[in-house]
Amino acid sequence: MFFNSFRFLVFFPIVFIVYYLLPAGGRLRKYWLLAASYFFYMSWNAAYAVLILISTVVTYACGRLLDRSAKKTTHRKLTVAACLIINLGILGYFKYFNFFTSGINGVISLFGGAARIPAFDILLPVGISFYTFQAIGYTIDVYRGETEAERDFFKYALFVSFFPQLVAGPIERSKNLIRQLTLENRFDFVQARDGFLLMLWGYFLKVVLADRLAIFVDTVYDAPEAYPGFYIVIATIFFGFQIYCDFYGYSTIAIGAAQILGIKLMDNFDAPYLADSVAGFWRRWHISLTSWFKDYLYIPLGGNRRGTVRKYINIMIVFLVSGLWHGASMAFVIWGGINGLYQVIGALLDPVKKKIKLPRLIRVLITFILVDFAWLFFRAGEIGKAGQVLKNMFAPSSAGSLSIFTDSSIFNCGLNPANLICLFACLLILLISDICRERGICIRRSICNLRWWFRLPALVVIVCVILVFGIWGSAYDAAGFIYFQF
Repeated sequence: MFFNSFRFLVFFPIVFIVYYLLPAGGRLRKYWLLAASYFFYMSWNAAYAVLILISTVVTYACGRLLDRSAKKTTHRKLTVAACLIINLGILGYFKYFNFFTSGINGVISLFGGAARIPAFDILLPVGISFYTFQAIGYTIDVYRGETEAERDFFKYALFVSFFPQLVAGPIERSKNLIRQLTLENRFDFVQARDGFLLMLWGYFLKVVLADRLAIFVDTVYDAPEAYPGFYIVIATIFFGFQIYCDFYGYSTIAIGAAQILGIKLMDNFDAPYLADSVAGFWRRWHISLTSWFKDYLYIPLGGNRRGTVRKYINIMIVFLVSGLWHGASMAFVIWGGINGLYQVIGALLDPVKKKIKLPRLIRVLITFILVDFAWLFFRAGEIGKAGQVLKNMFAPSSAGSLSIFTDSSIFNCGLNPANLICLFACLLILLISDICRERGICIRRSICNLRWWFRLPALVVIVCVILVFGIWGSAYDAAGFIYFQF
């Protein structure tokens, strides 16, 4: 059930209405949201519920065991180890089994062996990487004493499966979300109105911008051998904005939906393309995952406490693992490695950058170019395809030169002049929004502060813009979100 599907537009109002009709703080609210969350998740495949239930039971049990063995260090370590092995084992089987077996088969072939490990047709459960990391984070927090073990199983199960952020984040921390699941909140019109505006902004990012950009990007990347030069360059730039709008859109809809239910989720994006360094970009992009890796991998590896060389090694490990987390392919690992390398080189060049102070606009553009080049491997998804894209990007050809802007051949990639004008106008709106966000200007509040007789027509116009200019697909099929595949 996609956020941009008709089913969700029926599902969410029902959840919202019943939720606020039930007594505040009562068990019925908790059971209702838990049932709704499992229904939402099972709408893709009912069998998926077994996996999320296993992860929930294992991490809940581990939390209780850790709580009971507060002074038994060995028992606590064994408990956490068992939790990690079970959860990462399930994740590894469904997401990485064929990836690792193909690597082993490659090594066997390299040495002339004939034996082969068979591949299996394994269907990747949607959102498994997200809820697995969220559950593991809870267990580690309990182990560290940063949060108490949750005794109410159903409340904990809701923490793992809360439907707005279940399949693509934000990856919530137990310290933030579990305490809010007492569900004592009463309906707050102002908060609900703000959440509704957040959802509208998320829908604008997804169906008007991301899905329109996807038409051009998919046309070029699905047949890279047919599109040289500037076609590839433009498609790669467009993909940088597509994945931003797609994932930012999902996160914003999730945060808005949760806020309507009286629950505050963490922000996941903070105008990342206005960052003036790659390190700054990663502090603003997918904040919940970046901070997760920092707290549960980078710091345990030693962080920056064991010398400069070890710090750089730790950075590379984190980004290589992050690349693998995003996809079972060497292309994703290379994408992660490139971003890690950017940060190491950036740190090494700090003394030079302090002497040569470039204008901020130049630094922002350089950061975007570096990050966007790395996105090429992410979008290609396979090493061979990435190689083909790079080859055609730099191939000398008049068909791929600047002439595509003057001979109208750019319109052969799925977007006609009207759609391209609409696209650039919407990208300008996104840029203005991000600049306002960086400067502490909240556009939502500005809309809410308008008089009702002006605010209401403004909301109607926003909804109409989304409906009219949204890309709804053939027969109004909802386009999936990119991060659902992770």
